[in-house]
Formats: sequence, C-alpha cells, structure tokens
Amino acid sequence: MDSSTAADEITSTTTPPPPPPAAAKEWENIRDDEIMRQQSEIQAEQADKIPFVADQEPLDALAAEYQSGSSILLEKIKVLGNQYSAIRRTRGDGNCFFRSFMFSYLEHIFETQDKDEVERVKVNVEECKKTLLSLGYAEFTFEDFFGLFLEQLESVIQGCDTSISHNELVLRSRDQSVSDYVVMFFRFITSGEIRKRSEFFEPFILGLTNNTVDQFCKSSVEPMGEESDHVHIIALSDALGVAIRVMYLDRSSCDTSGVSVNHHDFIPEEATKAAFMLTLAEGKPTSLRVANFRDSLCCGRMGTRSSDSFPGLSGLSSGGFKDAMQLL
Repeated sequence: MDSSTAADEITSTTTPPPPPPAAAKEWENIRDDEIMRQQSEIQAEQADKIPFVADQEPLDALAAEYQSGSSILLEKIKVLGNQYSAIRRTRGDGNCFFRSFMFSYLEHIFETQDKDEVERVKVNVEECKKTLLSLGYAEFTFEDFFGLFLEQLESVIQGCDTSISHNELVLRSRDQSVSDYVVMFFRFITSGEIRKRSEFFEPFILGLTNNTVDQFCKSSVEPMGEESDHVHIIALSDALGVAIRVMYLDRSSCDTSGVSVNHHDFIPEEATKAAFMLTLAEGKPTSLRVANFRDSLCCGRMGTRSSDSFPGLSGLSSGGFKDAMQLL
C-alpha cells in the first residue's frame, strides 16, 4: 500500500461524514414547530386568563395587586381613585395599545352619541385611505379593515337598524374576527402617517432601531403582535386627530406638593373639544418612550370625578403587569 492510499484510508475513517441535507432540514423544522407550539401554548394561557377586553373592575383590585409592594405605588393608586372609577384589562398580546384605543373610542361614542365626532373621524379615515393609495398600497390590502372599522363606528350610534348595545360592543371587542380587523385598521393608518411624514418620524425611529422608516413600518407597525411605543402613539393621534394621554404609575418619589401620577400628552394640531385622550400603557417614567405595551395598564375615558379639565380619554402606565388595563 503506497502512502497516498494510506492517507486516504486514514482520512475516510477519521472524518465523520456531514449530515444529510434532508435530515438537517427536518431537524430545523422540528425546532421551528416546537417553538411555534410553545408560543401557541403561551397565547392559549393568556386567552384563558384574560379576554381581548375584560370586564370592569374597581380600582381596589389594582391596589390589591400592589398591597405587598411599594407604598409609593399604593399612594399613587389612591390619587388615580380621585380621577377614575374603574379599570378594564386588555390582553397583553402586543396589540393592547390599539385594542384599548378601539374599545375606549367606540365606548366614548356610544355614551356621548357624538355624531359630529363620528363625521369628523370619517373624514380623517378617508384621508388616511388616500394617503395609503398615494404611497403605493393596493386598496384590496386594507379596504376590509377600513370597512369593518367604519361599521363599528356607525353601529354605536343609536336609532339605526344596525345599532348595537353596550353589551354587544363588549362582545364584538372580544370577537377575534372583529377585534383583530380593527387593530389592523389602526396599524395601517399608523404606518401610512409615519411614511407620509417620514422626515419628521425618522429621528424618533433612529432612536429606537437602526431600521429605515420603511423597514420600521414593515417590521414594527404593520404586523400583528408588534408592541407599540411613542412613534405609534404620535402617528395614530395625528392621523385621527385624537388626543392621547399616557399616565405613569411608577415608583418615582413624589415632589414637595404631594403625591401625583406623572403623565404625558400627545395632542394633534386639529384636536378640538370633541377630541379625547386614549388610555394606555406600560412605559419608562423617565423617558417619552412608552417602552413595552405587553406589560401595560390601558385606560379608558376620564371619569366624571376627574379634576383635570382636558377633554377626553387618559392613560395609565405601570410596570410588572402582564395584562393591559383600561381606566374608566
């Protein structure tokens, strides 16, 4: 046996053959399937704990969850009790900002029967549609979402054949086929507003990610389940002309004037007396950024006991919760 033959035999016996491509691909699929299964189990567990929009609870329920925690938080919850009468949890699935906005806004219209506000928002929705078309979106990609939102908006006005009760509004908000479509409507108009005013939003986006405006919209705005931050809030507020307040329930010490709950307002230029403020969300009290709506408290309309004169809806932010809430 010559030296080259011996070397070949040594190489063939000491170097293991690579795994067959099919086997490697099968292993990758198994891993992906396992991950998807675990994600489905987590989502199912969330669904068992809380629906998309839950029933109202007294603020005492919120205080009870902090009972063994920070005394500052308990004091701030007492302050909230002077402004709000109840909380309503929404599922922490990455869509709770948009879902809370949906329910808060429709409930406000139901209770006020403000037909002028409905007409005002319908005009803005039509402008949002024109924006998407001008940006190159095909109408069939978003028309169903727009249509369903307008149906829900008109249905809360009483006295029509299509009018619904408050209980039906809650049920529709819990119906995934309705709720998710309205969430997608909000995601599309938010994306359209960001793209239309890309020069304005670009510095904000660069502060969050290295993505371009286009990449950000594709990866962080339009897909379901992507969490929201201040960019989303500004864009949605401006597109619909609806003011939004985020209140921060955090452990920061209070100033010398007494206990207070910090907040930040997002007020579009066209906001009028009829516009109101949405309630939201988990965030960092030292920053304008609402960092993570997955662990959030989402709030509804401002209560009648509120001493704040700003018209509309308001929002609450707190850390450590896995579900969103709505203040009422």
